[in-house]
Amino acid sequence: MTVIDAHLHLWDLQRSAYEWITPELGPLHTTVTAERAHAELRGAGVDRAVLVQAEDSEVDTEFMLEVAAAHSWVAGVVGWLKLDDPAAAERQLDRWSADPAFVGVRHLVHDDPRDDFLALPTVRASLSLLAARGLPFDVPDAWPRHLAATAELAAALPELTVVLDHLGKPPHGRPEFAEWRSVLADVAARPNTVAKVSGLQVRGMPFTADVLRPAWDAALELFGPDRLIWGSDWPMTLLTAGYAGTWEVLSALVGELTPDEQQAVLAGTACRVYRLGSVLTKQPTTPEAPC
Repeated sequence: MTVIDAHLHLWDLQRSAYEWITPELGPLHTTVTAERAHAELRGAGVDRAVLVQAEDSEVDTEFMLEVAAAHSWVAGVVGWLKLDDPAAAERQLDRWSADPAFVGVRHLVHDDPRDDFLALPTVRASLSLLAARGLPFDVPDAWPRHLAATAELAAALPELTVVLDHLGKPPHGRPEFAEWRSVLADVAARPNTVAKVSGLQVRGMPFTADVLRPAWDAALELFGPDRLIWGSDWPMTLLTAGYAGTWEVLSALVGELTPDEQQAVLAGTACRVYRLGSVLTKQPTTPEAPC
């Protein structure tokens, strides 16, 4: 069974500031190389990975595309565009869309001071450009500020595929869990949305199937396996279970599904959403075709 980690980060502290990566983050405060990441993938039996931006900058996207060109295990790159400037976003799209490894766009909305970022007319205009080119848009760490806005965005731009990273960051074991689930249902009700089962770790909480199961069950019920995507969120998991520990827990949950459902979560949905078939096989992909 093909396994694609659809949410993995690399960064080079010599090339860019990554201002959020401070010494207080311990093992994260270092350059994370492609070689180190590949070793983690091999150790877990994961075939390939999609690199996802860790900074709202062109430098970060350029770095990931360079890595993709040099390493065949990289299935694609989710980069960044200046979404609040449609003219600049279009220039960036023209530049990066020529690279087949460029498969999606993300913006660190949780670090952006504008609560209404996803509703800004300029941002909607830029996201319409993505939709026209068949590129999906990832929304990270949406709860609590941006989860309802994600549902509204998906409704306003039905031609855009919206990828909800980390299930919107569910508040495991907290009173607001029921509210998170209700808003997640609004997101899932939009047929142009999918969700990543990734980034579910919480510092100070054990990373176990028992802790994750309420969020996992909600995701399965609301999205179904065909609209769920597995991702490790490594190296963020160095603060909790590491790569191997994260894969052990998530693969056990996914292993409860039928073989076809497992393949959808572990590779098929990512292939469809990020159009990875042309990257991995040099042949056009179809919604039904595995990578």
